[in-house]
Amino acid sequence: MRASRSEIVTTVLVVLLAAVAVVALWPRSGSGPSTAEAPAAAVRVGDAELAPLRAAAALDPCPTGTGPGSGPLAGVSVPCLGAEGTVDLGAALAGRPAVLNVWASWCEPCRAELPVLAEYAARPGAVPVIGVDVRDDPRSALRLLADLGVRLPSVTDPGDTLRAALSLPPALPVNYLVAADGSVTLVDPPVPFRSADEVAAAVARLDPGAAR
Repeated sequence: MRASRSEIVTTVLVVLLAAVAVVALWPRSGSGPSTAEAPAAAVRVGDAELAPLRAAAALDPCPTGTGPGSGPLAGVSVPCLGAEGTVDLGAALAGRPAVLNVWASWCEPCRAELPVLAEYAARPGAVPVIGVDVRDDPRSALRLLADLGVRLPSVTDPGDTLRAALSLPPALPVNYLVAADGSVTLVDPPVPFRSADEVAAAVARLDPGAAR
């Protein structure tokens, strides 16, 4: 018996709705930069509340320095994540290369990349790696670092000062190489590092003098 026009229309609609549901539930790949669940702005939390989380995370001390600083980081002061106080990144990194890793606790690819950067930073001759936690809750950031066992020195950017200085893209993670002269180069393409060897290769490519 031939189906009626209304039955055909109903069947087509059911098939289309099922297809839409499959697409909506299809898992997304975690291999690329992420903008998922990014808050509109960083959450500000007092030092007293952060103290026990800082103790548990036991991050390496934030960099310090008294150099004049140059390039886009000159005069950029941001809070240290692992301890009270602020860091003048331009002065702290003056005269020495470093990798800036911009991340957040809500960024899934960042969770996989952070241990890779920590492994690289522990190598003899590696340049320092500084974490920059953006658009985040510092409590969540410290808990994540403690869970991962990553103790990279890290800063936060609640006022978007660093974000403006570097013209940060919206997707995370993103990495920069700061040269000894203060110039800053984006690691492009901004694909998360999968191994310490990839980090070392990027440093050598962008600043051969920094690789020892």
